[in-house]
Amino acid sequence: MPGTSESLHGSAPDKCPVALLLVDVINPLDFPEADQLLRHAAPAAKKLAELKGRAHGAGVPVIYANDNFGRWRSDLSAVVERCRKWDCKGRELVELLHPSEDDYFVLKPKHSAFFSTTLDTLLGYLGTETLVIGGFAADICVLFTANDAYMRDLRVVVPSDGVASNKAEDRDAALALVRRVLKGDTPGTADIDFRALVSG
Repeated sequence: MPGTSESLHGSAPDKCPVALLLVDVINPLDFPEADQLLRHAAPAAKKLAELKGRAHGAGVPVIYANDNFGRWRSDLSAVVERCRKWDCKGRELVELLHPSEDDYFVLKPKHSAFFSTTLDTLLGYLGTETLVIGGFAADICVLFTANDAYMRDLRVVVPSDGVASNKAEDRDAALALVRRVLKGDTPGTADIDFRALVSG
């Protein structure tokens, strides 16, 4: 009710210590190296779609953090519709990973999903302590986001087969940094047990 403590400080309907963050999975892939990335991103997207389904089943909130691709008037529906066009290279990804009505969405202007976005506030409302981060590219936007999550004392989990880069070695180097520098975990998607993560 208006005027209550809850309304003043914000609330989230699905408070949970774990959240799944999908970075730049809604992507038109309209850059020169797009074919190279898509070759690795397509199988990763299939893994993420399955992971997202298990997150929903465990009551874990799913958050999309997506680039605005320089279009400052964009919103989620505009980005999705753009990527669903028949001639869009990213169509395969969006068909696998299109947002559900209950999912959250953060529009980001730069590499990290935390930079100049509401993600910090949203994660605070959700009560997030562990952030599972998937998406593209592993060595750029995913890594920048994981770094910022680590600096906020969040536990970082990056599924090794749920991220992709233009080259496999670039993905592997990013995962190594997550493990060594960010003290994060990099299991396969099949090994991520959301209920176990929630229970601590």
